Amino acid sequence: MHITVAGKQVETGEALKTHVRENLATIARKYFDHALEANVTFRKNRAFFACDINLKAGRGLLMRGEGEGTDAHRAFEEASEHLAKRLRRYRRRVNEHARSMAPERDPAQEVASLARQYVLAAEEGEEEPPPATNGADHGAVVVAEHPAHIEKLTVGEAVMRMDLAHAPVLMFRNKATGAMNVVYRRTDGHVGWIDAADA
Repeated sequence: MHITVAGKQVETGEALKTHVRENLATIARKYFDHALEANVTFRKNRAFFACDINLKAGRGLLMRGEGEGTDAHRAFEEASEHLAKRLRRYRRRVNEHARSMAPERDPAQEVASLARQYVLAAEEGEEEPPPATNGADHGAVVVAEHPAHIEKLTVGEAVMRMDLAHAPVLMFRNKATGAMNVVYRRTDGHVGWIDAADA
């Protein structure tokens, strides 16, 4: 597993980097032998240190752990515990789901679609980037472009993946209908679901 450790206005010494790599390697071996990469970022948050861990645990599976502490080591420990808890929960759900779905699994339906994911820069004075519609130019600059897999999932699996990635929204292809669907976290804390097949 490739592990990147970086600091935003925080010095990350060799001892901290070694501690992070060993700890994450242990967590990954325990829950996911095929974990691909992890990015760990430390930053100063007022009087505390903050740590963000973004782990790519497999194709299309991103997980996030966050933590704060009085020093960088404690912030990392909290973030790694948060991540380990998410991995345990995910593994348990996957095992339960596999047991319940074993008789009806069809390998031909497991193929994911490919898509492009873009990050647009906000124009000066804007808090959010303008929405992109059918290639229309709104003057926004593409900051990043990533390939994204659009997996075939049930609605429950999509919500689980969205929560594990700590993402506000997830697009997926509905296993039941084959249509493109979106789940998202609403401001009231509930989960919204958009099903194009019902339109």
